[in-house]
Amino acid sequence: MATSDRADGRFSYEGLDRVIHEKARLSVLTSLVGHPKGLPFPDLKRLCGLTDGNLSRHLAVLQEADLVSLEKGHAHNRPQTLCRLTPAGRTRFLDYLAVLEQVVRDAAKAARAPDSGRLDANPA
Repeated sequence: MATSDRADGRFSYEGLDRVIHEKARLSVLTSLVGHPKGLPFPDLKRLCGLTDGNLSRHLAVLQEADLVSLEKGHAHNRPQTLCRLTPAGRTRFLDYLAVLEQVVRDAAKAARAPDSGRLDANPA
């Protein structure tokens, strides 16, 4: 790594939002971004492979951060919770993805570098 990389914080990735970066919440937001009309709670639970309690807790965190909205209603005479991204949540998630794409590009570039994997402690 060049000295300038260390000095300017090039790899600090400030845009990796901790609220989004958690695996289950990333799954929830990825599921919802492809469904602009929202998803019923059971469908979201199935897509993300979460239990009722886990999904509820992660949705509470995302709702508190204004990334998702939860609408209580009824479908087929049964209670239903519809989960959807807020407009601000969509923007934050897409910004997060742009930073994540940069991480992948930087890592791939570093892995292709001629001296990647070389240990400098005992040069041959």
